[in-house]
Amino acid sequence: MNSRAIAELVFHLGRIASGEGLVEGLTAAQWAVLRYFAQANRFSRTPSAFAAFHATTRGTASQTIKSLETQGYLTRMRSEDDRRSVQLVLTEKARGILANDPFESLVRAADSLPPNIQGQFANALQRMLGQVAQERGKQPFGTCTSCQHLESDSCSRDEQASYACRFTREPLRLEELDGVCINFVPGKSMTMKGSITGAAQR
Repeated sequence: MNSRAIAELVFHLGRIASGEGLVEGLTAAQWAVLRYFAQANRFSRTPSAFAAFHATTRGTASQTIKSLETQGYLTRMRSEDDRRSVQLVLTEKARGILANDPFESLVRAADSLPPNIQGQFANALQRMLGQVAQERGKQPFGTCTSCQHLESDSCSRDEQASYACRFTREPLRLEELDGVCINFVPGKSMTMKGSITGAAQR
């Protein structure tokens, strides 16, 4: 299989997995917003971060986000770190329909792959994504577990390592390590005890 055939398969897979028509009364663009805010970390839950992640304009992103706020799927909350800024978070109504996200068919397909193939496939797609983003001058997104900004201290008394972000100078909770971040800089992937990513790599 040549490189063009691989690219066509990746593109087609993404299109059919995003769904056609309305599901739960939401468009593909609205599902993309809910999906993003479900996985974004606390530093990346803003309209501008979503626009950057999906390579769309801020105006387009804001319109889609506003429609979801009106329907009760998103709400605005003051940032935990900076009370002057606002974060967008999913409501219980939004979390209640995420199981019906058409994207879940792609998740199930990935889950059906053998663990060793999942790791190789993820690495290959990450390389492709990084190259495309670089060629187009787009900012790459990723998680703390493979970011240069991640700092890890020695284990504490309860044998749990503590983590922090060098970029934001903020401590990180274990459950935050797998959230998508706008401040991501590709680095060496780390396996961390107790993290979602670490569990998948073992």
